[in-house]
Amino acid sequence: MKMLKTQKPRARDLGLPFAGTPGPLNAITDVAGIAVGLRTLREEAPRPGRTMPVRTGVTAIIPHAADAEPVPVYAGLHRFNGNGEMTGTHWIEDGGYFLGPVLITNTHAVGIAHHGAVKWMLRRYADTYSRGDHLWIMPVVAETYDGALNDINGLPVTEEDVLAALDAAHTGPVAEGVVGGGTGMIAYGFKAGTGTASRRITLDGRDFTVGVLVQANHGQRPWLTVCGVPVGEHMRDGVEPIHETERGSIIVTIATDVPLAPHQLRRLARRGAIGIGRNGTVGGNNSGDIFLAFSTANKGPMVHRAPAMLTLDMLNDEHIDAVYGAAIEATDEAIINAMVAAEPAGGGPYDRYRVEAIDTGDLVRIMEQYGRLRRS
Repeated sequence: MKMLKTQKPRARDLGLPFAGTPGPLNAITDVAGIAVGLRTLREEAPRPGRTMPVRTGVTAIIPHAADAEPVPVYAGLHRFNGNGEMTGTHWIEDGGYFLGPVLITNTHAVGIAHHGAVKWMLRRYADTYSRGDHLWIMPVVAETYDGALNDINGLPVTEEDVLAALDAAHTGPVAEGVVGGGTGMIAYGFKAGTGTASRRITLDGRDFTVGVLVQANHGQRPWLTVCGVPVGEHMRDGVEPIHETERGSIIVTIATDVPLAPHQLRRLARRGAIGIGRNGTVGGNNSGDIFLAFSTANKGPMVHRAPAMLTLDMLNDEHIDAVYGAAIEATDEAIINAMVAAEPAGGGPYDRYRVEAIDTGDLVRIMEQYGRLRRS
């Protein structure tokens, strides 16, 4: 399924005064070599024998997507609130890298996504995995819960859906909102889902990019803050929360071409917490707020074929604050992009809930009241 750039205005197009300079696509794919694929399942009536419609999917992020062999990418993790899942993390913590794609889906589809990723890796890199090197595959698969709008217990995501998301991955614009793994997700009481953004920075005279993709499914309506404005407080009239306490999650994937070592990427991943905090969330007890950061720099062969002694470029920590700031800014904007791009869902004869998309007209008016709208 080819991804098309959303036809709705993105958050920045509304005049919201986000800090920083975005890349040309304002997307994670501004980091060279990264491809994103989506598989979206949207049905308005239940499948036979089921009582709820299907609204879910799979999102695939592939570093070094054009390479003929898997390329190790240095990575780091942060668990801000741990009521969630991301597979492959023990080795990322110990080894400092991962191989292959990152998948994001719903909570009950982690297993099939993991299985599908292994099958795709064996097929995509057949020469690599047929050499008798006794290689193994540990996919990175993350989740958020979409059971308010999706028949999650019907297990609608299949191996074919996972393979379709991976096969659809390409560089260029990334669709946002009700797409991929974000199809059934809700943020701050509004329909949300998949969002992305990027920032360009200059270090020692060289240009670099930090890109973020989120699957946003977190927060309570009163908490919503946009560019410092308490928007959620102005959008509470007549709204009954689906849950009295926060029961969602968010996955934040931060990618960069800045050469960073694993310990630096762990620190970068932590900045995802500040990024989601700018939107107002407190990281509630029932939320799974999990962040992955990786660098496409220091490209090299698979480690079992690398020499005994390795050398790498690594940014001097004295210059890393610019990278931190870029990740925070892009995370903040990616979440609002997910919400602005989303469409209402539910409210039909088979649904338990109707979840509205944020009214961008109301959003603009509130921002104007606070003098926080950027004029072109």
